Parts: sequence; C-alpha cells; structure tokens
Amino acid sequence: MTNDILPRRTAVWVFVAFASAYFLSALLRAITATLSPTLTLEFGLQARDLGLLAGGYFFGFALTQLLMGHWLDRYGPKKVVLSFLCVAVLGSLAFSWATDFSGLLLARVLIGVGVSACLMAPLTGYRRWLAFEQQQRANAWMLMTGSFGMLASTLPVQWLLPTIGWRLMFVGLAVLVVLSMALMTWQVPQWRAPEQSQQAGIWASYADVWKKPYFRSLMPMGFFNYGGMIAMQTLWAGPWMVKVSGYTPLEAATGLFWVNVGMLVTFWLWGMVTPTLTKRGYHANRLMTYGVPLNFIVQLALILGGAETSAWLWALFCMTSSFVSLAQPAVGMAFPPALAGRALSAYNLVMFLGVFVVQWGMGLMIDGFKASGLSEIAAFQSALSVFFACCLMSYAYFLKHKSDT
Repeated sequence: MTNDILPRRTAVWVFVAFASAYFLSALLRAITATLSPTLTLEFGLQARDLGLLAGGYFFGFALTQLLMGHWLDRYGPKKVVLSFLCVAVLGSLAFSWATDFSGLLLARVLIGVGVSACLMAPLTGYRRWLAFEQQQRANAWMLMTGSFGMLASTLPVQWLLPTIGWRLMFVGLAVLVVLSMALMTWQVPQWRAPEQSQQAGIWASYADVWKKPYFRSLMPMGFFNYGGMIAMQTLWAGPWMVKVSGYTPLEAATGLFWVNVGMLVTFWLWGMVTPTLTKRGYHANRLMTYGVPLNFIVQLALILGGAETSAWLWALFCMTSSFVSLAQPAVGMAFPPALAGRALSAYNLVMFLGVFVVQWGMGLMIDGFKASGLSEIAAFQSALSVFFACCLMSYAYFLKHKSDT
C-alpha cells in the first residue's frame, strides 16, 4: 500500500476537507447541551426527554456503523461520507421545522445518521494514505478539530440564540454542511478498493474483528468510559452546572466553552507527543493503564463535591478521559488496511451505543432518584455514582484481558 501514500500538500488539503465536516458534526453533536435550557422551556422537557433527545443523535450514529464499515472498505471515504452528509442536511432542516418533541427526536436521529461517517471516513483513509508514524497524529488532530466544533457549540451559540434563534441556526448549519461537501468533492481522492473487499459480503470479516482479543478487551471501556465522556461533554455537564452548581444558562455555556478549550488543547498535545511516545514504547495500552485512574479521581471529586463543583472540574474530567480516546486509532492500526473501516466502525458502534445508553440512562436515573425522594442535587450525584461504578468495572476488565492482545 506504500504507493497510496499521499504527498504532503495533498494530505494537508485532504485533512482540511475532512476536518471541515467533522467540525460541523461535533458542533451538531454538542449543541443540545447549550440549547437544553431553551428547549426544556419551549417544549416542557423532563430530564429523561432531554437525555433521549441528545441520545437520539448517537442512536442514529450507531445504526449505521456496521454497514458503513463495509461500505468504507469497498467504496472508499469520499463516496460514503458525501452520501451520508445528504441525510445530515435533511436532518438539520427537519430540526429547524420541528413543532413537538417527536419531530425534534426524529430530526436528531437523522442528523446522527448523516454525520456518522465524518470521523470513520478520514480514519479509514488515513490508514492507507498516511505513513504509519503519522496516523496517530492525524487521528488526534481530527479529534482536536471536533473540539473546535464543540467549542463553537457553546458561547457562540449562546450569543447567537437571542439574535437569530435556534431554528435559523440549524438552517445555517445545513448550508455549512453543503459547503463542506463541496470541499470534499474537490479535494479527497478516489478509492481503489482491495480485491477482497470487492468480493466480500456486508457481514464478511466482522467475525474476525469481534473475535480479536485486543478488540474485546477495549469494548467495555469504549462503551462506558469513552462513550460516557462524550455523553457528559455533549449533554450532562451543562445541566449539572445549572441544576447542581447553580450556574445561569450563560455561565453554563461559558463553562462548556472552557471545557471544550481544555479538550482542544488536550487533543493538540496528543497529536504532538504520540509519535514520540510510540517510538519510546508508550503505546495506547500502556498510556490507558496509567492514565485512566486519574479520571476516576476526578469523578470522585465531582460526586463528592456536588454543588461546590465547577466547570473546571468538568474540564478536568474530559481531559483525563482522553486517555481512552487513544484506543480508537489503535483499533484501526491493529487490523490490516482492508479491514480498517470495519474495525473502526465496529468499535464506533460500541462507543456510540454507550453514549446513547449513558445519556438516556442518566436522565432516567435522575428522574427516578428524584421520584424516590432525593433532592435534585442528590439525584445527579447518585446517577453519576452509578456511572462511576460502571467505569471502574470496565477498567478492571481491560486490566484483566489486555495481556491477551
């Protein structure tokens, strides 16, 4: 596959084209955290409704992963991502037209389906188009681009909200997605599918992915630790700041802004240091083994701190969770290029099912604990405690089975 390595200038433009779409997908993913006070008032949402609404994006995302993995390997990143983004445009417009909760939920599912290839497509392409030592850097910087999108979903959205309203905002996002599609049409190269991908059926070779010990050792942490981090960053950190810490909606949006600044810097640093760390023997497994416990300390501080917690602690939660993000590109590199799309998509399926379950599950638990007589603050703390226990068990499973990789 060495003849597929792109020249530096071409590779930069391919990265920029893919990054533009991933920026918008991350913005659409996280915008519900900033809009949650507005949507709650306008549509009379409860915590479980808010969790289901935010999770609908990830449910749509998860629906496509296995089929998309096959299509990425066979048809290539360009064709797949452009086809999917047409659905994202439709979903964004549908969200802007929604008149009830059902309409909002359906639109969020469509958006999730539409942007579900925005990270897997470039990761599949980079597996073939970039030299091995540059793949971790490109992957980390794609996540950094996502942090830019999440950053844009905080204070900029809060500032625009009184001026143009959330409905017109989604129309504008649909237009930006179309412009991103035009850039990818111009810059991303065509795909030359391996012969075995052309002959294989849709479900072929997924058995080879699921039965690999390395993949299985990462599944619980991908579901709870990584999926849970995204669930908190894109939804529950905002309501926690408002209902537990007592922030105003503007203060919460400002807090989310700094949370995403922290993630942006974190992924930039990962992109800078991972090639060097890899050469020195600090691979993903080793970094996760020593780094994930730092996140558990932060989770305990959040649970015990309750009303005294700040946005900075949520920023630290997300930053220390980033150790688990190293598993995603590591999965792609653990398989041959012909299987990379399916391996990445299978892991993505696990991860985004986790986001959906944690986002909706947190809402159900918060409502349930409140119904049992707990105060709102205690209900949030209890729900986060259950999540913390799941993360601990997932890490224990990883430690037990990582030697089988």
